[in-house]
Amino acid sequence: MATDPIHQFQISRWIPIEVGGLDFSFTNSAAFMVATVVGAGAFLLLTTSSRGLVPGRMQSVSEMSYEFVASMLRDAAGTQGMRFFPLVFSLFMFILTANLIGMFPYFFTVTSHIIVTFALAMLVIGTVIVYGFMKNGFGFLKLFVPEGVPGVLVPLVVLIEIVSFLSRPISLSVRLFANMLAGHITLKVFAGFVTTMGAMGAVGVAGAILPLLMTIAITALEFLVAFLQAYVFAVLTCMYLNDALHPSH
Repeated sequence: MATDPIHQFQISRWIPIEVGGLDFSFTNSAAFMVATVVGAGAFLLLTTSSRGLVPGRMQSVSEMSYEFVASMLRDAAGTQGMRFFPLVFSLFMFILTANLIGMFPYFFTVTSHIIVTFALAMLVIGTVIVYGFMKNGFGFLKLFVPEGVPGVLVPLVVLIEIVSFLSRPISLSVRLFANMLAGHITLKVFAGFVTTMGAMGAVGVAGAILPLLMTIAITALEFLVAFLQAYVFAVLTCMYLNDALHPSH
């Protein structure tokens, strides 16, 4: 178990709950999702509660996070896109906090499970579809017929656009899941080398230096990936929401 790189992703029941033959148990994954929401919410609340005219360091981090997401949304979807700011900001903070929490030893990385990332991706795509039809009616279907396409090519282009649209939740979820899964497995493997070789005496300790350096480097890289994956998910969400606002573009 100590060296098994897959064990860290195992879901375990903390509070068994079964209703009508269905399993509603409170698991470690659920616990860390709750911790993610509480942690992100508490950080934003505590750092902005003073509302200082001259912000301190933590308030500056919160304000920069706000403006970072707002600027991203305005650039991708225009000023009309700001109506989706609560959704995009919540997704960004949830994914970023979940990724960072997963970097702590013996903690659980909820974004390393495809069911979690797929649920987030379906939330985005579902919002695009529902709002797209609410705002544009059947004009939303213009999204699948780009302007200037010759009539003879329309059926082929429409088919390609539909397949591309349906693949969005898959690519959005797999990208986040795969990066977090692969990074944590790699980190655990190199950390396992350090532990194993360190138990072999002086020669093993000397040989463990390189895996130790790799572990440190990968850890730093994983912190960067934690932010980048939250950013990529948020920026793609902004681009997809722009399709709901301007399907004919």
